[in-house]
Amino acid sequence: MAALIDKFGRPITDLRISITDHCNYKCVYCRTGNEGALYADLPISDYLRMACVLAGLGIKKVRITGGEPLLRKGVIDFVRELSKLRSLDGEPLDIAITTNGHLLAEMAQPLKEAGLHRVTVSMDAVDPERFARITRVSNGYDNVLAGIRAAKRAGLEPVKVNCVLMRGFNEDQVIPFGMFAREEGVMVRFIEFMPLEEDRVWSPEVVVTLDEILRRMAEYRPLMEIAHAHSETARRYRFEDGIGEIGIIAPVSHPFCGHCSRIRITSDGKIRTCLFSVWDHDLYGRMRSGASDEELEEFIRGVIQKKEARHHIGEPDFVRASRTMVHIGG
Repeated sequence: MAALIDKFGRPITDLRISITDHCNYKCVYCRTGNEGALYADLPISDYLRMACVLAGLGIKKVRITGGEPLLRKGVIDFVRELSKLRSLDGEPLDIAITTNGHLLAEMAQPLKEAGLHRVTVSMDAVDPERFARITRVSNGYDNVLAGIRAAKRAGLEPVKVNCVLMRGFNEDQVIPFGMFAREEGVMVRFIEFMPLEEDRVWSPEVVVTLDEILRRMAEYRPLMEIAHAHSETARRYRFEDGIGEIGIIAPVSHPFCGHCSRIRITSDGKIRTCLFSVWDHDLYGRMRSGASDEELEEFIRGVIQKKEARHHIGEPDFVRASRTMVHIGG
């Protein structure tokens, strides 16, 4: 069976699948703080069927997202079942999860034993007071730090720590995060702020760009760029003495759409071909109406041919995505 390739010749090998729209944090760059979950969660068995069909179409990597996926009952069993699937080439899937880390300390080892390979933790300050202001959760910092350390002990390596930088909130955290990467043995990845938040207040002035991040970090220690795969979203850098690595995901200032290998499934079972799509494709609706796996495959192939060439952030014709980030799944 032929693998998925879109009309621009890009192989589609990576799946992000959200298993809940609920979250226990209210990060200021993501949520208004007034709204909770907006979309339904499906039975875990339905997400598993979707992943199984997509594995048969060439998906090699599955990243479990949310909302906050560790809130979802059955997430460990979901990982265990995913680990039994095989890609088109007969290899096990590469399974990762993105979490805010609040519940990770107790779950890291069971997730590893179920078949999880890696974890990415969202963490936007290394100062407890600043962290509480950003997340609007008073006791979060210590829990997240414990989760990161538990993930390392469990062997969920490399542990990645994602930090969304915003001018006026946490741009002064660049050097502290560089120190954190070296001290904790994690890969810190800075992410440019994108127009995907609930209250839609994004402006270019709030974005801390890749070039600025590099300038700020150079005040601490010299960096050397290291090679990364074309489909990787992050530009990767190592400190000159070889201790510690950071990455920078720069969709605003340095877009990487030309090598995009991703599709996303939302918690209510819609396919999104780009974070900035203005429409969804209802895979769950097909399942609910009784479609066979073969019919689902045909539907997915058609959807892939509608994948956008690129986003248009910062351009006059930019139209905001039809969903915000928390309701898509990272």
